[in-house]
Order: sequence, then C-alpha cells, then structure tokens
Amino acid sequence: MISPVWHPYAHLKTQRPAPKVVGGEGPRFTLEGGETLLDATCSWWCMIHGYAHPRLVAAIREQAGELCHVMLGGLTHEPADRLARELVRVTPEGLNHVFYSDSGSVGMEVAMKMAVQYHQLRGRPGKHRLLSLMKAYHGDTAGCMAVCDPEEGMHSLFAGYLPRHHFAPAPTAPFDAEPEAVAADLAALREVLERHHREIAALLMEPLLQAAGGLNMTSPHYLRGARELCDEFDVLLVFDEVATGFGRTGRMFAADHAEVTPDIMVLSKGLTGGYLGHAATLATDRVHEAFVGDSPEHAFMHGPTFMGNPLACRVALESLAVFEEEDYPGKIAGLNRVLREELMDDKALAAHPAVADVRVLGATAVIEAYEAADLVGVADWARTQGIWLRPIGRWLYTMPAYITTEADMRRITDVMKGWFLAR
Repeated sequence: MISPVWHPYAHLKTQRPAPKVVGGEGPRFTLEGGETLLDATCSWWCMIHGYAHPRLVAAIREQAGELCHVMLGGLTHEPADRLARELVRVTPEGLNHVFYSDSGSVGMEVAMKMAVQYHQLRGRPGKHRLLSLMKAYHGDTAGCMAVCDPEEGMHSLFAGYLPRHHFAPAPTAPFDAEPEAVAADLAALREVLERHHREIAALLMEPLLQAAGGLNMTSPHYLRGARELCDEFDVLLVFDEVATGFGRTGRMFAADHAEVTPDIMVLSKGLTGGYLGHAATLATDRVHEAFVGDSPEHAFMHGPTFMGNPLACRVALESLAVFEEEDYPGKIAGLNRVLREELMDDKALAAHPAVADVRVLGATAVIEAYEAADLVGVADWARTQGIWLRPIGRWLYTMPAYITTEADMRRITDVMKGWFLAR
C-alpha cells in the first residue's frame, strides 16, 4: 500500500518507498524489520543527544502530566519563563528578550518582521528591505525563501512570487583566515551597504557555517567586520544560529568565536535536542525598547499558536542541562579531532580527482565534490555499510549527534572516504 505521506524534497515520479523507522537509541535508529543505521546527520542536525535520551524522554513525560499546551497570548507558564531566563544566560551578552515560535523558518520570519518594524517605529519606513549573503539558506517559508541564495539555492522556481531583497557575495576566507585575508570579503559587503543602506533594515547571516547552501565555513573576523559595518550604516545584524547554535561549530554559539553580539539571534534545531519543534528569536534591549510606546503600531504583530509550548520549553530546559552537565564541549572537541584526523589529514582523499575540497568545523565535516553526479548513489551505498548519509547536491557531509563515540565517528568517516577511495 502506498503511503499518503507527501515527503519533502522528493521527486514523486522516481522516489522509492521510504524506510520506516520504528525506534532509536543513542546515535542509531532502527527500521521496520530490524535494520539499524548509524545516523551521520542526526536527523537534519537537531538530535544532538541522539535518540531516546532518558533525561529528555522523562522531561516530556513529566511535563505532559502537568500541562501540554496553553496559549502564550495573555498567559504564561513556568517552563516558558525558565527557558527564557536560561537562554538569556547562555547567549551572547545583551540578548535579553526572547520571542518564541515553533520552527527555525518561523523564527527567522519573526526576526525579519522585527527588524522592519523596528525601523518603522524609529521613523525610518524606507528601511524595509533585507540584506542576505549568497550561498545562504534560511528556511522554506515565503519570507525565508526570499533571502536564500537566488541563483544556486533551491527556490528559484518561486522567484516571481517572492519579494526582492539585496545580496552580498558569500565570504570566501576560511575559518582560520587572518584579518587581511578577510578584507576583500568585508569590502564587498561594504559596497552593497554603501549603495543600499537607506532601504536595508537588517543583514542576515548564518555565522561561520552556511549550512544547506553548501557548508561554506567562514572566518570570525568576518563577523566582527560585519558588526562594525552594521553599526556604521544603521542596519541591524541578525544571526541565524538555527544550525550553528548549541555547539555545532565548537562553541556554544558561532557568535562566541568572534565575541560578537548580534541585534537579533534565532535558535532552533538543537534547542530541544530535536525532540520537539521549537524556536526562539532573541533581541537586545535596543531592539526591544523601540517597541515600547503608546500607538497600536508598537505591538509586535506576530503570534504562532504553538509558541512557547510547555512540552517544548520543558525538554529544551533539560537539553540545555544535559549539554552543560555532561561536558558536551569536550565531546564536540573529541569529534572534531577525529574528523580532522580522518578527513582533513587524508592526502589520498584530498588528491582524489572528484574531490574539490574537504572542510571541518566543530562537529561538522564535508567532502565537496566537483559535480553532484559524483555523489549519485552514495546514500544507498552507505546504507549497505550501516550508515545513514544524505548528501546535499555536491556536498557529502556529516553533522553527528554529540554522543557519537570515537569508534562510530571513524565508521562514518570511513564510509565517507570509502565512497571516493575504496569502492
């Protein structure tokens, strides 16, 4: 019997029946029939604690016995209040206000609306466009599609439907680049701001790691320079840390590498350890105070039904506690060491004619191929090796759960290299 489920990013004419997952534990999930696969992508980068973590499961069960949901409009509850305080504590200094939603895409929509309304309330209604970077991916809702890479991104089909915004070149200097190597990237950003700052409300960026747009890894110096340029041109700086937040780049947040505070930061994915959909958009006092006033326009006009869901807030609190109490920075550093040893230091891999580049940052690694055709069949082949891998275009990557052991991490990298070297 054909399932009525319409799957994401699937070609309906050629797709095969999706394997049915019946359970999971640690970094593995189990399929109907008993097949077990080591998940190299931790379910689109969110299951940072792996599957069936006892503390997270217990937190959901306990909260379900108390309060599953209540509207946040005009009401509040303890998990929402506690989580907001904890997020203010762990995020960069100055992000003191938390607006909840239910997914990373919606969290970014909130950030964009917040930035535009901020300038409206300050008497600058002309600043209603956004500035994004090429290679960016910020989500699949209409507002987010409009600030994804319009040329190489996945949303070109909708170009006529989407509002028009501005784009700056993607930074090219790598993570470990010296400041002088970043100068050209910042000059290109300055050029766009000089031409269009009067209509730009905010600069949006995935700090250090442009994830779905090709796992482009960039320098903390670029973040510092972008902060200075945004201040110079009266443009808000928005960090999309949906993918990078909660340790993925090696620090709690990518912003921490640069010691930069954005005006607005968006969190999701690892926020709940992947156990429930949830997002948070944090803002500084400067942004928040613009919304304090007497007119009807001072109310921020957004309110997702499931914002601040008690179950999601409670599991997010437990996820953060596990992260801090079980030395996750140490776990991430261990994964990074293995990824560097197995991928970055492999000369045969770097010299392979199909390999354009190999990059590692925190608990993320990618083998970039010259052509997407070079990766056709890799997911099926990896499955025969007991590994769940899903490439993005030309990029074969891993973003494992942080509880992945060193031995399992080497199994994943062996399969990634094996696609090019050992078949």
